[in-house]
Amino acid sequence: MCKIINKSFCKIRPGGLLVLLFLWISMLLPGSLSGQTIDEDAVEFEGITQKLAPVKVDGNVLFYVTGIASYTAEQRAAAISERIKKIAADESVSPDSVKIVKGEDRLKICVGEVLILNVFEGDVKNLGISLKGMGDFMKNEIVSAIESYRNNRSRPVLIKNLLHAIGAIVLMAALLFVLLWLVRRLNTFLLNRFKMRIDQVDSKSFNLIKSSQLWKAIQVSFKTLRIVVIIFVIATFLQYILGLFPWTNNIATYTLDLVLDPVRKMWTGFIGFIPSLVFLIVLFVVTRYLLKLIRLFFAGIENGGIVIREFDNDLAMPTFKILRFFIIAFAIVVAYPYIPGSESSAFKGVSVFLGILFSLGSSSFISNLIAGYSMTYRGAYKIGDLIKLDDNIGFVEEQRLLITRLRSFKNEEIVIPNSLLLNSNIINYSKRAKDLGLIIHTIVGIGYETPWRQVDAMLKLAADRTEGLLKQPPPYVLKKSLGDFAVNYEINAYCNDVVRMNVLYTTLHQNILDIFNENNVQIMTPAYEGDPEIPKVVPRDQWFTPLAGEGNQQ
Repeated sequence: MCKIINKSFCKIRPGGLLVLLFLWISMLLPGSLSGQTIDEDAVEFEGITQKLAPVKVDGNVLFYVTGIASYTAEQRAAAISERIKKIAADESVSPDSVKIVKGEDRLKICVGEVLILNVFEGDVKNLGISLKGMGDFMKNEIVSAIESYRNNRSRPVLIKNLLHAIGAIVLMAALLFVLLWLVRRLNTFLLNRFKMRIDQVDSKSFNLIKSSQLWKAIQVSFKTLRIVVIIFVIATFLQYILGLFPWTNNIATYTLDLVLDPVRKMWTGFIGFIPSLVFLIVLFVVTRYLLKLIRLFFAGIENGGIVIREFDNDLAMPTFKILRFFIIAFAIVVAYPYIPGSESSAFKGVSVFLGILFSLGSSSFISNLIAGYSMTYRGAYKIGDLIKLDDNIGFVEEQRLLITRLRSFKNEEIVIPNSLLLNSNIINYSKRAKDLGLIIHTIVGIGYETPWRQVDAMLKLAADRTEGLLKQPPPYVLKKSLGDFAVNYEINAYCNDVVRMNVLYTTLHQNILDIFNENNVQIMTPAYEGDPEIPKVVPRDQWFTPLAGEGNQQ
């Protein structure tokens, strides 16, 4: 095994392929790239910035340095790291030869005549440490880095670390085998113990929950657990193995930071968010109980317990809904600055984008919403009223913010957008029916040879015979027009049951036909061409003529 790694690292056998692979990956990582080497003596560090960059050797941070616009902190840190590595790789240079040379406005840390770095006043500004103290600290870190650099690349240490890596790989494989075996055993145990109970879920939940779906969810959970265990174990051991070798230690540090940095940021963000979280919780509680109190007030108005002059009880809950909307909108506006990420450009961009989409795609939605509230306060109809809109007639069954649902006489559901209701004429048959009565009316055309007083009497008699029409106020007849061949009479009668309106019209028409036939008066509506030889009336003895075939059966 000692032959795996020789002094020049040129003869690498199968066990050393892992080291080569790690070296190649580390060269590809952004953290392992060398910065631009610049002679610090040629740079004037006036107006030095306070942005810091770490000086790293083999992935370990030694200290932090600053920079200027033309020579950034990252470039300076990379150049110092390269100098330290170059000196550490030269076995002829003793770590004790690192020294501090005092300059006019800086301290120089050198090895012989070779400059490693300058320590400026800007490097210690606002750190609460003297320039000499910072120089001593940096010198000690550089000496320790040189000694660690050489020690980690010595043959005994590399051999020992390689044995540790092999042992870690074996231990990882054994641990994975044991953990996966335990997961399988747990899966089998649950299958044997709970499978029968899970199969009974169908009957107990009335088929709302399928046992096959539940068991599939359990199986997916176990597969997810298995994957998480494998990833966690491999990541942990890989982190340890990579940290054993100086060429891959940078990769180990880089990958560890990839995982830990988000955790640190989330934890720091959570700690910083606690005051905002408390504010949001208090705002939520206050808003919720304020809405409950306001709802209780408007519920009292709706039930008649609280009376407000000239305020309709039916408007109580719609008014509460409007007030609730504005209170919630105000609470959201107040809470917005305290929401995590609300100050970020991405959050603001998404908010603006959603606002544009909402404004462009919701014009009809907004118009229907406003129309819904407007119709509530117009008081044009209530639930249960019979209304007519254009060619649609029906009973109001549901009134929502966006739509109104009607039920026709034939049990058809009619869905009407509120914006259409707002811009149309609405006929309400029910509003005054119970108090003043709804007037139903129909027109008949009777010839000029029939006295109008006789026609009036027949029409009023037909209304009187119609059960459901009110006796008071009494029905009356209007002479609508004097046509070319007939007089158009209109019978008007009161009713207070709009639900039976169609039935009342049918019965009234039947009685009109019967009475005019009884009196041998011909109805000339809708057209008249000439007097027939025989009046167009039905004799009384033919009023109950049976249908074809019914007479023979009797």
